[in-house]
Amino acid sequence: MTPPRSYRQAGVDIAAKEGMLARVRERIRSTFTPAVLGDVGHFGGVVELPALEQGALVCSIDGVGTKTKVAAMAGRGWEVIGHDAVAHGLNDIAVQGARPLCFLDYLGTARLEPEVFAAVLAGMCEACRRYGVALIGGETAEMPGVYGEGELDVVGCAIGVVERSRLVSGQAVRPGDVLLGLQAEGLHTNGYTLARAVLLQQPGDVHRAEPLLGGRTRAEALLAPHRCYAPALLELFERLGGEITAAAHITGGGIPGNLVRVLPEGCRAVVRRCWQPPPIFELLRTLGELDDDEMARTFNLGIGMVVIVRPEAAAAACELLAARGERALVIGEITAGERGVELRAGGPPLAPASG
Repeated sequence: MTPPRSYRQAGVDIAAKEGMLARVRERIRSTFTPAVLGDVGHFGGVVELPALEQGALVCSIDGVGTKTKVAAMAGRGWEVIGHDAVAHGLNDIAVQGARPLCFLDYLGTARLEPEVFAAVLAGMCEACRRYGVALIGGETAEMPGVYGEGELDVVGCAIGVVERSRLVSGQAVRPGDVLLGLQAEGLHTNGYTLARAVLLQQPGDVHRAEPLLGGRTRAEALLAPHRCYAPALLELFERLGGEITAAAHITGGGIPGNLVRVLPEGCRAVVRRCWQPPPIFELLRTLGELDDDEMARTFNLGIGMVVIVRPEAAAAACELLAARGERALVIGEITAGERGVELRAGGPPLAPASG
């Protein structure tokens, strides 16, 4: 076998990459806010910091994970993948009260596919414009040998700002506080390795229509967008202030693994499974013969965000969230006890206390 004599022959086409980046440059610029000081293509993105007396940066980086494999198998949904990278990152920083300032991305693959690349960037840019965050830079890496043929890794870094006096840490949580659950569209961006093992065993499974899903295909249910709660959550913090004591983005680890992260010592979250999860979860439980514990520690179970609020403000919080288009309901309370999260059997949704 003749060894390659150029980078291109070895599998990396720099000219093709530069051409693709040039074609999306204006789309990236369309996300810029007045705080952006630089331009596309610099070594680092530059943004102006807001005038805060005691400001803090809140930063988070995470990936879309193997949801990309579902999009590849379905031959669609790449815009959702781009959107999800942004939504996930903004949710992560919003739970601490941070308003988004800028966003950076990383796309890694064995070989750049122009149509896929353009679709992911389109979804990312549209989400950045919708949620008011500037896409100021990133990296597109073509690495055959690290990634398998046809694989794509999508990662995003969200950076936000908050005044230190308004940083939400969970230390204000106390017994008697109420848990509000904000409903999810589906799996969001976690649990896809198990979901694919259960639902996508054969090549045709991805396009299989399911009566339990209302006639939708498995791909359509699995490619439901990761909901961005950041705008509604930040308005809650703005309008209700200290009445909102904590929030938890429900990602890998489910409700038990994420809600515990915002609980101080001596506080125990009791969650009653009183909501109706999207049907994709029942399909996974049935076909995979998964027990309740496995479901709870792998998937969000239909709750994408939990907000902890003083009981007297629960009704006002639910009304504000509803006005923002979020489906929120009371799913439990904070009790005194060993720090942790307890899931209990369901029942009718709890009514929020009137303010």
